[in-house]
Amino acid sequence: MIVVTGAAGFIGSALVSKLNDEGYVDIVVVDKFDDPEKNRNLKGKKIVEMVDRDDFFIWLVENHTDIDFIFHIGARTDTTEFDVEVFNKLNLNYTKGVWKMCVKYGIPLVYASSAATYGLGEYGYDDDHNIVEKLKPLNPYGESKNDFDKWALKQNEKPEFWSGMKFFNVYGPNEYHKDRMASVIIHAFKQIENTGKVKLFRSHNPGFEDGKQLRDFVYVKDVVDVLYFMMEKQPQPGLYNLGTGKARTFLDLATSTFAALDKEPVIEFIDTPLDIRDKYQYFTEANMKKLISAGYDKPFTELEDGIKDYVKGFLIEKKYL
Repeated sequence: MIVVTGAAGFIGSALVSKLNDEGYVDIVVVDKFDDPEKNRNLKGKKIVEMVDRDDFFIWLVENHTDIDFIFHIGARTDTTEFDVEVFNKLNLNYTKGVWKMCVKYGIPLVYASSAATYGLGEYGYDDDHNIVEKLKPLNPYGESKNDFDKWALKQNEKPEFWSGMKFFNVYGPNEYHKDRMASVIIHAFKQIENTGKVKLFRSHNPGFEDGKQLRDFVYVKDVVDVLYFMMEKQPQPGLYNLGTGKARTFLDLATSTFAALDKEPVIEFIDTPLDIRDKYQYFTEANMKKLISAGYDKPFTELEDGIKDYVKGFLIEKKYL
């Protein structure tokens, strides 16, 4: 039996789809299940049980002998939320509880960390355990993820296998419910559909031209392929970056979205809001050497190909993965 927390969410539901495709149907999904829009992500998936997030630990005690693996993908991911207690409860302490259960019952664990732990990238974007204590995330969400990474690395008792996956800028199907926290691609798609143009932030850094700010955009289909690899191969435990290793510009993203819709690009630049301007990242790029050294050799989807697949295969008709 495989457990996926956050299973009704973006990455969690895509992972359930991947597991189904690989022949796994003995899947237990954990979430709040109180959002009808979000729950559509699970429609048609092959699962054996739905467990409310608040009941999960009791359920785990009663069913641990049947569990082969836990993917703890569930988290509060709102980077605009500044109530630290929300993150302490749902991200830091909840994940500590999952970890301790996995230690106690000998269950291998993959959990969701985040590239938000890297802050402005003062120490680079290397998944090196030695820099974790130095990292300076830019918001309580990133802090909660880094706080858990730091805690995990200090533990004497660890699950028989564990990995914390530092997701970079994930995009793709099943993020319809995420609203403002959804990827830039879905926002660009909606803008083009509604206005015929895309608005991008103007650069306020003399080292970058407008639209040339860089991010490591990774397709959710690639993300779940890596998660599946971690379960199947269980390489050296630890923190792993999960991006493409190839930063691309927002201009590339916008023009690729227009191309997927067979439209000529119309791009307008607007000022970055003052409240986020001093914390705005102009560059992120995952160092992927550790994952490759662990044996992962599948190429990552090029941005143009991923956006074309996403737009034509999912967004136009609002289909789900």
